[in-house]
Amino acid sequence: MLSLTDIKGVGDKTLKQLNKLSIYTTYDLISHYPYRYEILKRSDIASLNDNDKVIIDGMVENVPIVYRFKNINKMQFNINTGFNIFKVIIFNRGFMKNILTIGKNIVVIGKIDKKNNTIIASDIMFNINLDSVRIIPIYKTTEGLNKKTIHTLINNALEKEKNVISYIPDYLSDRHALMDKYSSLLCIHNPVNIESTKKAMLMLKYEELFMFMLKINYLKLKNSEYSIGYNRNIDINKINEFISSLPFKLTIDQINAVNEIVSDLNSDKRMNRLLEGDVGSGKTIVSLLAMYGMVNSHYQCALMAPTEILARQHYENFKKVLPHVNIELLVGSLTQKEKKDINKRLSLGEVDILIGTHALIQDDVTFKNLGLVVTDEQHRFGVNQRNNLRTKGNMPDVLYMSATPIPRTYALTIYGDMDISMIKSKPSNRKEVVTCIKEESEIKDVLYMIKSELDKSHQVYVVAPLIEGENNDSVTNLLRQYKLAFKKYNIGMLHGKMKPKEKEEVMNKFLNKEIDILISTTVIEVGVDVRNATMIVIHNANLFGMSTLHQLRGRVGRNEFTSYCVLIGSKDNERLKIIEKTSDGFLISEEDFKLRGGGDLFGVRQSGDVLFKIADIKKDYKILVTAKEDSMEFLRDKKLDDYKYIKEELSKSINLD
Repeated sequence: MLSLTDIKGVGDKTLKQLNKLSIYTTYDLISHYPYRYEILKRSDIASLNDNDKVIIDGMVENVPIVYRFKNINKMQFNINTGFNIFKVIIFNRGFMKNILTIGKNIVVIGKIDKKNNTIIASDIMFNINLDSVRIIPIYKTTEGLNKKTIHTLINNALEKEKNVISYIPDYLSDRHALMDKYSSLLCIHNPVNIESTKKAMLMLKYEELFMFMLKINYLKLKNSEYSIGYNRNIDINKINEFISSLPFKLTIDQINAVNEIVSDLNSDKRMNRLLEGDVGSGKTIVSLLAMYGMVNSHYQCALMAPTEILARQHYENFKKVLPHVNIELLVGSLTQKEKKDINKRLSLGEVDILIGTHALIQDDVTFKNLGLVVTDEQHRFGVNQRNNLRTKGNMPDVLYMSATPIPRTYALTIYGDMDISMIKSKPSNRKEVVTCIKEESEIKDVLYMIKSELDKSHQVYVVAPLIEGENNDSVTNLLRQYKLAFKKYNIGMLHGKMKPKEKEEVMNKFLNKEIDILISTTVIEVGVDVRNATMIVIHNANLFGMSTLHQLRGRVGRNEFTSYCVLIGSKDNERLKIIEKTSDGFLISEEDFKLRGGGDLFGVRQSGDVLFKIADIKKDYKILVTAKEDSMEFLRDKKLDDYKYIKEELSKSINLD
């Protein structure tokens, strides 16, 4: 495939702008799909009401006038439609003045004010005939690169690169009567009519979902080769005795999950189970009980966490509950001597449970008799990282934990190679987090609520939205404001641009009560338990998905005190109203799917770097199911070697050895 710089119109400056849109190759460019389409059809003015969307065409009647106010400009001119003359007002398009010559044919899109015969325009287009319906692709843009330029560059690339690779086997393409790849790309970027555009979308969505499910099904089949396991002879009576000694009662869901796991461990089939639970549902104690049973049967266990601070918290909690079990912590900050000592004792069988980060998968980490591998927040690890840990022993059983509630239908599709245990109910000792929506105008009330919690020696999270292109500006701006409002308190800052060590240091300070207010982006969405934190304030809450808001809310309410979640946003926002009304993560995830489609539920933060360019898990679920079945058939019929392009693409993300 050609380099981007081989495409007409792509120089050094344009190349940098394309890179900002994550376009690095010609293939990235031609698969930069429109996120929506503008259907251009001449409006029937008589049928419109005030503030309705309007599309009209006509000639420029007079020389435009531009008014300038600091960083804003307003342009005003008249358009003659042949039947009527409208005043057009458009903001920040002053650069168009010289193009809009008298008699110029244009199309104006905007909202109509019929009383004043005025159109507040959002866009002005040229060289478009509205005698027939036109479909205009709308692209994600960046500064200095408008949608028209992007469209031109894509067409230039398509003109040069006609031999695009299709990742759909020819027999499947024939089976489903799919449009060919090149025609689909031409059609999606240059739509002629709605019907052909739908056919193009179908092909491209199917291809994307086919490759996605091919990866999943390949791993399923690969894992099934190792499905034969060992009966671990776990004594359920000992586990039940231990449960009875705990200072709290397990929920029905927790007990069921324990029984399901023990049943797996006592079968001849290798366990491959996902333990899915809502925030604060008590997944960790379930995994601890499984490890307790394994240790009693003389097996070693490993628990891998995504961060050192979370691994350390697991270690300390496990030590409290299992004081007579040999538990060790293996993390990157240990000295070489400390690591060597742990590895030596591990290989001799003197360590029962090893807790750590990705340090667990290093080559020099050797278990004597590894029986159970637990991966916490499994979506934070790559496929290969998870698989590397399960190869450490002689066919160890595997338990994955996830705090992201996903509707069961979708979980069964995405995690179809796993058995699934769900914990929906929360422990009886967990208090509901009081959630409320506050408008920006009510910020004084919010500050008063924060002050009230600080006066009780409690701690507070403040979450800033990470707005595209602003880096950590939203965090630093809030930091400045909160330092003015709370001069007597220690305020810390946390954002994604910080180095892992810096993040760990800040979180440790917050954990040790050296920071009273922690201002952060969503990097705290999944993390350690700060029991003294009783309040979380989420600014511009309407910019977050419901699942993210629910995860953030789960950072508080981990103690005996009443905790609060304040959503700063519009009280009319449907998503915020749902979060305010319910704390059921599974219900929220269902509603999130209804309102937003798959969104970030299956995005980079929640499903191991799965990003779809055109497909939508919710809307395209039927296509997903078909792709799932077709990809499994493709692999079982051993057709992978017959399609080298598919094999090469597959090998980019998973190990085919």
